[in-house]
Amino acid sequence: MSPRKLKTDPVITDMPAQKMAVVRGKGAPDKVFSQIFPALFGSVYTLKFDLVKKGLESFKVSCPRARYPDANLVPKGEWIIIAGIPVPENTTSLPQKEPGTEVKLETWEYGPVAQILHLGSYDREMETVERLHKFIAENGYEIAGPHEEEYQSKPDAKVLKTLIRYQIKKRP
Repeated sequence: MSPRKLKTDPVITDMPAQKMAVVRGKGAPDKVFSQIFPALFGSVYTLKFDLVKKGLESFKVSCPRARYPDANLVPKGEWIIIAGIPVPENTTSLPQKEPGTEVKLETWEYGPVAQILHLGSYDREMETVERLHKFIAENGYEIAGPHEEEYQSKPDAKVLKTLIRYQIKKRP
C-alpha cells in the first residue's frame, strides 16, 4: 500500500500558458501588495462586470499570483514583484482603475511545474520552499523559472493557504 497523498505533498504537473492581468511593484510584499492589489483586482472585476453588462460570457476571478524573479538575489525590501490574475484568452485590453498603477496584459508561460501547498504564515514558508527544492532535485529536475506563489486564502484567513510553484525542466 502506498502512503496517502496529502494536499501538502509536492507534485509535478503540466500547466498551460495563461493570459494574465499584471501589475508590477518593488519592495517587501507586505508593503507592496496594499499598493498594487487594489489596481489589479479593480481592473479584473471591472472587466468581468463589463462583460456581464454586454451580455457576453463572463469568468470566475481566480486567486491572485505573484512572481518573485529576484527573491533569492536581493533583500526583501528590494524584491521585484510581478502580481497577476488570470483573465480570458480573448481579452485585448484592461480597464485601468487606479491612477499611477498600470495593469497590463501578459501571457505567463508554464509547461511542467512543481508545486506545493504551504499552510500557515508567509514568514514560515522557507521550510516548505526547501522541501519543494529537494523534491525537484530528487525527481531529476531543475528550476527553470521564477519563484511563484498563488494566494488561495484572504490575507486575514485563520490559516493562510499559499501554493508555491516553480517552472521546471529535466536536468541534462
